[in-house]
Amino acid sequence: MSLMEKYLPSHQFSERHQTTIRCKPGELLDIIQNFQPPKDRLGDIAMSVRLLPARLMHWVAPSRVPRPSPFTPANFIPLDRDGDREIVGGLIGKFWRPDFGLLVIGSPSEFLACNPPKTAKLVIGFLAEQVGGATLLTTETRVYCPDRYSLTMFAPYWLAIRPVSGLLRRRMLRTIREIAEHGDGRPGAVGAI
Repeated sequence: MSLMEKYLPSHQFSERHQTTIRCKPGELLDIIQNFQPPKDRLGDIAMSVRLLPARLMHWVAPSRVPRPSPFTPANFIPLDRDGDREIVGGLIGKFWRPDFGLLVIGSPSEFLACNPPKTAKLVIGFLAEQVGGATLLTTETRVYCPDRYSLTMFAPYWLAIRPVSGLLRRRMLRTIREIAEHGDGRPGAVGAI
């Protein structure tokens, strides 16, 4: 059983992207595990637009609405790694809300056990498969909505963010390929995924 299946066997939404990289699978997963996205103008613009409602709410009512926190790879809880084959991270929250409605999850077992109503569960995974002298790297995101409310709230959000999310994911794969194949010295940061 894959780690994606272990941590999120059921889902209504998914997105998958692939690239081939001249790197060993284990080395590639090490890069991903320590990956900190470099500054990306498109990513910064997309996140600014995404956080605009939360910023406006804070501006209108600063005493009732906290300043929005930036969303980064550090928000994901590292869930599991299967040697040189697969790595997964997850989130639980109300992603459609201006503040993402993220729950604090302390461990992989808490992630598995946590199934609150009106809240979605997300897993992102990276699968590294040796293909000749290269590695086929597949990234997949899955989202599970446990009830009608979360499904109704998440579906339009997914339709709005999916094109930009897919573009950013493809750009991330390209950056990971550059780091793996050319060792361009970009700094890493532990805890990304």
